[in-house]
Amino acid sequence: MSQHTVTVQWERRTLTPGRHGYSRAHTLVFDGGAVVPGSSSPSVVRLPYSDPAGVDPEEMFVASLSSCHMLWFLDLAARDGLVVESYLDTAEGEMKTREDGRLWVARVTLQPEVVLAASTPAAAGQLERLHHRAHEECFLANSVKTEVVIRLPA
Repeated sequence: MSQHTVTVQWERRTLTPGRHGYSRAHTLVFDGGAVVPGSSSPSVVRLPYSDPAGVDPEEMFVASLSSCHMLWFLDLAARDGLVVESYLDTAEGEMKTREDGRLWVARVTLQPEVVLAASTPAAAGQLERLHHRAHEECFLANSVKTEVVIRLPA
């Protein structure tokens, strides 16, 4: 169907002697040309071996789910005749330990805040239905076993 390519570039920078004394900083080059600094999370690999300015895989995972949901929501809202002025999501990923002792991203909570144009107000329950449909359509949400929760503002 479609193919998506990311090039991950890393070169050894030894910070201290020994086999684990290397930097986890790297560069992600996306097929559209975006270049993003990457690293392990400082909560997984202590400083100075991780770079807190780099995006870590867990953050990318959460961002991917949030972005996918937003893109579907915007499409579905447009199909419903709504004009979205802004969309803000402060998404959160929660790490937990599985029964076998391995860590995983057990839950991702999306917290979308949508502002519609005054000319296209939503009907009662319409935004909730659109968020539900967006979650059902999101390729990434359909690809993971992590629980993805959508928490809408009250």
